[in-house]
Amino acid sequence: MKITVIGAGNVGATTAQRIADMELANECVLLDIVEGTPQGKALDMWESMPCIGSDCHIVGTNDYKDTKDSDIVVITAGLPRKPGMSRDDLLTKNVAIVKSVTEQVVKYSPNAILIIVSNPLDAMVYTAFKVSGFPTNRVFGMAGVLDTARYRSFIALELGVSTKDIQALVLGGHGDTMVPLPRYTMVGGIPLPELLSQERIDAIVERTRKGGGEIVNLLKTGSAYYATSAAVIEMVESIVKDKKRILPCAAYLTGEYGYNDMFMGVPVKIGKTGVEKVFELTLNDDEKGMLENSANAVRNLMSEIKL
Repeated sequence: MKITVIGAGNVGATTAQRIADMELANECVLLDIVEGTPQGKALDMWESMPCIGSDCHIVGTNDYKDTKDSDIVVITAGLPRKPGMSRDDLLTKNVAIVKSVTEQVVKYSPNAILIIVSNPLDAMVYTAFKVSGFPTNRVFGMAGVLDTARYRSFIALELGVSTKDIQALVLGGHGDTMVPLPRYTMVGGIPLPELLSQERIDAIVERTRKGGGEIVNLLKTGSAYYATSAAVIEMVESIVKDKKRILPCAAYLTGEYGYNDMFMGVPVKIGKTGVEKVFELTLNDDEKGMLENSANAVRNLMSEIKL
């Protein structure tokens, strides 16, 4: 198994480190356009492998030739958010970056599975899909796993319970219009509405929607990467080990939930071939309305993409 991570910033480097630490690949390639950065970070990671007990070989490079025949490619390249910026503000510049990256990935790894992390997420997945020409099962985005992790962590804090006992889903676009589903949220098998008032649930939902911005405002010079990389790893591990995990990802829709020819966060089964199935939930009128609002936000972004 060979896995490439494009972009050696905080998200990319931390993702590569997690891949190596968990020995999810024989070889992990970390690529960036800045000379010395991926090489230095990769060497530092490799030198930590004896302590971790992993034999994953980590390579840092500026040359896409070194990514040849990758099984999985994680694309994190792009400009990060700064305080006051929305994910959507990054659209034009990051479309150009993701387009260029995808063209090189396709050239050297035509059979790879692409996991997109760059923002604005749903639009970047659509860009990679159109540029690559890959089948829909081999191009999808990391968003819902992260959003759901934030949602679950906030619930755990509120209730003072283990995060392991919380199962939840967040649908829709990766932005302020995302749709957490309290009705489908379980805490040790107990529906969330039986444990918290609607007021507290609404506050947690709102914090989840603003979760990325909260971290950006605190850091001031960057965006989230610990939780982001951990979310990517859940997806990567499910592919590598063919675990058939059901995870919320930005997947291509062909009529599910009433939407076509767009990527949006929905629960999917992930195995060795990528997205193996999209699960369609029964939503009530309020949930449908929120999802439509989120879908409209994604469509507006897509309409601005010029390829």
